Amino acid sequence: MPSVTHEALVELFKNRPTLAAEMLHDALGHPVPTFTEARVESSDFTEIVPSDRRADVVVVLLVGEQQRPAMAIVVEVQLGVDPDKPYVWPVYVTQTRARHRCPTRLLVVTIGAAMARWSARPIDTGHPGWTLTPLVLGPQGVPVVTDAEQAKAAPEVAVLSAMAHGQSEAAEAIGEAFFAAAAGLDEERRAVYGDLVLSSLNAAARRKLEAMMKSGYQFQSEFARGYVAKGRQEGRKEGILEAKAQAVLAFLEARGLEVPAEVRERVLASTDIDELDRWIRRAAVISDAQELLATTGS
Repeated sequence: MPSVTHEALVELFKNRPTLAAEMLHDALGHPVPTFTEARVESSDFTEIVPSDRRADVVVVLLVGEQQRPAMAIVVEVQLGVDPDKPYVWPVYVTQTRARHRCPTRLLVVTIGAAMARWSARPIDTGHPGWTLTPLVLGPQGVPVVTDAEQAKAAPEVAVLSAMAHGQSEAAEAIGEAFFAAAAGLDEERRAVYGDLVLSSLNAAARRKLEAMMKSGYQFQSEFARGYVAKGRQEGRKEGILEAKAQAVLAFLEARGLEVPAEVRERVLASTDIDELDRWIRRAAVISDAQELLATTGS
């Protein structure tokens, strides 16, 4: 079953039909013909392969008043190793080429460097002279979007940027650029894209955006509501941890025991409620605060 991340990436290419051509040209440096329209077409190849093996997206670039197909792009999102893909990808390419009677490219999209390397391996079809080498858009090829105007002009690229680079030092700038541009999106895309960006960023960048939420930014999707609820739950846990840590120190001090700095720091830094509970019980009976950290019993 496709993951949420897989389906989210697929939707980016469906929502912005020009995205496949843009990534081929701008990110991978692969030439694409001048076109007047990019259209998402059927990706159903059930006459050849099972329906659960249909391509993720097929985009056809059209030219002229007659809307003649100039190029087709089969977009495949790949997040894990799948031994079937070297066999079905050539089918997708040949069937799309036959259906639309135009040159066809295979664009594999992934957000992991290891998967990018796996996906880029040439596929020997067994026919002399026919080796299919997928064109792969990995994290290195995705632009780092930190400009709000750029994010506003191409929000799907901004989301890709967050998914590819959300754990990097640029994460905060990427998130700020996207959310500065998010007001111009329709309600559905604003909610879904905002969630994707938020879930892709590192903890420090998310904390920055949490401050934005507190200042009035409201997320609408189920993911966002769950994220906010999780944040509140984590906030309650932090309060419990702090209270229990203070209780440990209070027990020791009330008994007249000197609390060394390393013990105090270790207690205040604990994120384990069970550990703090054990220390509370130990604080009532030990004769030296140092024993608190030396013991593993209750």
